[in-house]
Amino acid sequence: MIDSIIEMFSYTFMQRAFIVGILISLCAALVGVSLVLRRYSMIGDGLSHVAFGSVALATILGIAPIEFSIPLVIIVSFLVLKINNNSKISGDSLIAIISASSLAIGTFLVSIKGVNIDINSYLFGSILSLDKSDMIFSVILSLFVIILYIISYNKIFAITFDDTFAKSIGINVNLYNMIFSTLCSIIVVLGMRLVGSLLISSLIIFPTLTSINIFKKFKTVVISSVIISIITFTTGLTLSYYIATPTGATIVIVNLIAFIISYIYSILFQKKK
Repeated sequence: MIDSIIEMFSYTFMQRAFIVGILISLCAALVGVSLVLRRYSMIGDGLSHVAFGSVALATILGIAPIEFSIPLVIIVSFLVLKINNNSKISGDSLIAIISASSLAIGTFLVSIKGVNIDINSYLFGSILSLDKSDMIFSVILSLFVIILYIISYNKIFAITFDDTFAKSIGINVNLYNMIFSTLCSIIVVLGMRLVGSLLISSLIIFPTLTSINIFKKFKTVVISSVIISIITFTTGLTLSYYIATPTGATIVIVNLIAFIISYIYSILFQKKK
C-alpha cells in the first residue's frame, strides 16, 4: 500500500495535481458557503459556462485562455450582480440565460473550422495535464483568493446574511459584493481545469451542503467545508489514479457520496433529537 502511494507521488504530474487541486478545493469551499447561504448556488455553473465561451474565443484570438478568461468572467459576474439588483429578471433566470448562451457561443466557436481546442479538457477537466507554469499561476491566484477572503471575512459574513443590516453598520456592500464576485470568478476559472466547466458548480456546492447537514454555525461550516473539500478531492484524485477513471467525475462522485452520508446522518440525528 505504502509502495503504491510512493509510486503515485513519484510522478510529477500527480504532485502538481495534488498541490493545485488542494488549493482550488480549499478556495471553492470558502466561497461556496456564502453562495449556498445566499441562494446563489448555480452562479458557479453560469460563470463556468462563460469561462468555457471565453476559452473558445481566446483560442480563436490566439491568446492565453486562462489569463483571458479570468478578467472576462469577473466582468460578467459584476454585470450579473448589477442586473440582478436593478432588473425584473430573477437571479436564477438570469443565470440560466447566461449559462445557456455562453455554452452555445463556446460550442459554436469551437466548431469553427481551423480552431484547435481540446473541448473535453475544459468541459470535464484536465488537472493531470498541468505544466509547471500552470501550477505556479494557479498557486499564486489561489493564495490571493485565500488571503483576500481572510481579510474580508467579517464583511463577507455580514453581507451573506443581510445586505440591509450590513449597510446600516457602515459596510460598503457594493464593494464587498464585487470582491466576493471576483473571488468566485477566479475559482470558477481555475476549477474548470480541475473538474471541468460542466462540473465546477458541484465542487463549490457539495462540501458546503455536506457540512450544513452536520454543523450549523457559520465559522464551523466554513472550516468543515474546507476539510471536507480537501478530503473528497484527495480521495477522488487517488481513486481516479488507481482505477483509471476520469478525474473530475470521480471527484464529484466522491463529493456526492459524502453528501449522501451526511444527509442520512442528519436525518438520524434529528430523529434522535
